Amino acid sequence: MRYPTQIAVPPGQPGFIHVTALAVFLAAANPAMPLLAQGIDNEESIDAIVDAPVATEEKRVDEEQDRIVAAIENSRATAAEVRKLFTIDKLDIVFVPELAEEGSPLGAEIDEHGEALDELRTAIESSALFYHAIDSRSVLLRNVVGVEFGKRNDVTVFAAGKDPEG
Repeated sequence: MRYPTQIAVPPGQPGFIHVTALAVFLAAANPAMPLLAQGIDNEESIDAIVDAPVATEEKRVDEEQDRIVAAIENSRATAAEVRKLFTIDKLDIVFVPELAEEGSPLGAEIDEHGEALDELRTAIESSALFYHAIDSRSVLLRNVVGVEFGKRNDVTVFAAGKDPEG
């Protein structure tokens, strides 16, 4: 049996190997070409995704206990809202240092609703809008203990720990 040593290319059409070689040559000619994609670590990109003012404040548990308990208890329903929401008018992040301490006043409430809080955190992580909003203020997902929806699309996120900006 004889094997051809060359593959016939119809006249007037460049061969696949020629086109591939040209592409490789052009790519190798400029290896320092900057990437054209804009990363999401860029502050302008995050602002474009969130497109809402994000404010932080720090409060004590006794100042916000009723709101925090309601947010914890509504975590499963709130997770569904987080998945649906695609615009936020204003986002407030309320840091509550006592929630991060051993023997937290709401520790039992947080433990009791642990599965619902995990669902809420997963919904936040899945939402570019929410994730980048809280990440822009150095909030770790594991520290989110509740989300509260106000009028229109005003949102409050309650987080255990101290305000890194305060």
